[in-house]
Amino acid sequence: MSSSNLLKIRPTEHFSADLTVPGDKSISHRAAIIAGLANGPCLISNYLASEDCLNTLRAMERLGVSCEYSKANQDGPMEVMVHGTSMGLSSPSSTIDCGNSGTGMRLLAGILAGQKFESTLTGDDSLCSRPMGRIIKPLERMGAQLEATGKTEGCAPLVFQGRALNSIHYIMPVASAQVKSAVLLAGLFAQGKTTVEQPSETRDHTERMLSDFGIQLGFEGNKISIEGGQIPKATNLDVPGDISSAAFWLVAAAAREGSRLKIRKVGLNPTRTAVVNVLLRMGAKIQETATSQGEGEPTGDLEVHGSELHGTDISGKEIPNLIDEIPILAVAGALARGTMTIRDAGELRVKESDRIRTVVDNLLAMGANVTEHDDGMTIKGGVNLHGASLDCFGDHRIAMAFSIAGLFAEGETVILNTECIATSYPGFEEDLRTVGGIRP
Repeated sequence: MSSSNLLKIRPTEHFSADLTVPGDKSISHRAAIIAGLANGPCLISNYLASEDCLNTLRAMERLGVSCEYSKANQDGPMEVMVHGTSMGLSSPSSTIDCGNSGTGMRLLAGILAGQKFESTLTGDDSLCSRPMGRIIKPLERMGAQLEATGKTEGCAPLVFQGRALNSIHYIMPVASAQVKSAVLLAGLFAQGKTTVEQPSETRDHTERMLSDFGIQLGFEGNKISIEGGQIPKATNLDVPGDISSAAFWLVAAAAREGSRLKIRKVGLNPTRTAVVNVLLRMGAKIQETATSQGEGEPTGDLEVHGSELHGTDISGKEIPNLIDEIPILAVAGALARGTMTIRDAGELRVKESDRIRTVVDNLLAMGANVTEHDDGMTIKGGVNLHGASLDCFGDHRIAMAFSIAGLFAEGETVILNTECIATSYPGFEEDLRTVGGIRP
């Protein structure tokens, strides 16, 4: 990322490009954790070398997991050899820092809840302001002894005393892949069968990866069960490109008539492709070509041809599998004809920033017609955007979404404090240059 910690973006005309996006963030987190519990060495290819995912690897190293890293270049893909501990983690000598990663903290909480030693998870100011009650409640029901010691009730640092866990049947009040995953990972260390029942489908990377590592799971409707005491069998993984990172370029190409973009080797897990479905609903021309078959994570290529987009309604059960992409879809709504309405997305208030407020404020600053709601927003598209100086409030997805908006705005758009982009997308600036948004 730019050493000046800001991006200056100029409008671009139609473009033609082929891109590969970095490895999937959600999958990389899970690969580091589950490989660290396996019964031997595991080679993870295309691991996302972002700050968030590196912090999860460092956390596993603090717990006694040995890792060997190799990387072709500064922003390129990384290979990691993780030497699993056969579920035998070690007591850390000091606090484990998760940085800015809510995913890392919540998944690590699942495995730390059932250890025999004491441990503490902390993070930066943003992470320590995000609520952790949704994972604390089920873990306490399993017998975990943990305390949220942050300045705000229910927030990190999380202190674990170390206790034996019991199995439970947990009915999730809100659909959340992170909560589901934390309980399933804790279930590996519990006595008996742990069952999670989700109100609607959420991203299933944890289940797929546990199965890849030979863990037996039970499925019945929206119920997923795991027997405690199983040890993951060492295996090698190739992490696909992150569809959430690809979403920025999908919108950039789809909304610019005459543009052509191909994104190669991206993850096409059906619990993650809601963003593609929404864009198709908006009139985008996207072709999908599968390149992998069978078990594990489906991958493939996406080719986009620019066209005129129109607004749509986003709400209800599709929100959980779309939550990370809403900022860039809001930008798509501002670029489209007609009205886009986003509702039932109140969870955006407690992300890296209050994403409802930051999206609305930045769209207004660029001249868009947008109205804020408690759980979303209404955007009336078709208004010409203009450049502005925008703060991303330390939120990587806000920074990248409004970088894309800048490609369509009259004049120069300046995004401030862009160092946060490194938490999920090293190399974003170079790809922005490829599509013409940054010029010499």
